[in-house]
Amino acid sequence: MTDVRRVEASPRVARIVRVELVVGGLLTLASVALGWWILSRGVDPFPIDDWWNTLLAEWWHPAIAGFSRVMNWVGGGWFGVLAVPIAAAVGLVLLKRPWAAAYFLAAEAVSAGFVQVLKHAFGRVRPEDILVISDYGSYPSGHVANAATIAVAAFVIFPRVWVAVVGAVWVVLMAFSRTYLHAHWLSDTVGGALIGAGAALLVAAAFAVPLGRERVVSTVPATSR
Repeated sequence: MTDVRRVEASPRVARIVRVELVVGGLLTLASVALGWWILSRGVDPFPIDDWWNTLLAEWWHPAIAGFSRVMNWVGGGWFGVLAVPIAAAVGLVLLKRPWAAAYFLAAEAVSAGFVQVLKHAFGRVRPEDILVISDYGSYPSGHVANAATIAVAAFVIFPRVWVAVVGAVWVVLMAFSRTYLHAHWLSDTVGGALIGAGAALLVAAAFAVPLGRERVVSTVPATSR
């Protein structure tokens, strides 16, 4: 049996699929549960939401506001939703990782779909002092969900510690920027991170075998295949 065929029968791959399904499912359910909790409270934000929103208003600085506006553009709109995923997919294809490119695009699409379903299901009102134009529904944060999906998908494709660290920092910075612009409550960013990571893991489970096979092919010298 070749190294590539071993991937399909590998117990390790089966374990990875189970972990991705369980963790991804739990994260997705946690995001939904948090949304229902928020909905049950009516229009009143959590005390921590009010505290964080007020604290950031007191920390106002033009440089931080400028950084947050850049993150607003990078993480959403046509650039974050279309340009970034397409550019990443093209880069992966050039690296001869077409299945990784397909997985990345699928994860982004599923994550965006989940976000829109939750936004319209819960219809949370955004903070009154919002500083940017945003779409309907404060919960969950689509920018943070997108950042979390990118971070988790990148780690699935390139499982390295530094990739995980950079991804985590990216998600935290995106969450901070969204609340600094008062576009979201703090709990919105938590829900976004949960649904974004959950979507990336659930889709990863569906792509586990071709991704594993492709990873083996990319690391095996051509003469030994």
